[in-house]
Amino acid sequence: MAVIDEATVKRVARLARIKITPEEAKGLVGELSGILAWVAQLDEVNTEGVEPMTRVAAMALKKRQDVVTDGEMAEAVTMNAPEKTDHFFVVPKVVE
Repeated sequence: MAVIDEATVKRVARLARIKITPEEAKGLVGELSGILAWVAQLDEVNTEGVEPMTRVAAMALKKRQDVVTDGEMAEAVTMNAPEKTDHFFVVPKVVE
């Protein structure tokens, strides 16, 4: 059984940018450990020969032609942009 400690809970919360109190961290230790234990049970299921699927019932997806277009509405798309050039959005540089 996977057991998560309080330090790991705090680290995950920090990475997820979620503010939690020490009391909440203690409560999440048990919850997250239980979730990981449940996920570990899935490793015990024999899935050999089982095709990956997206739903229980077989279903063919509707298909459309794969045609590249500009949508023919560039003016409408960029109409409310604070700044635009030739139907393109102008954004500030974020990487130096």
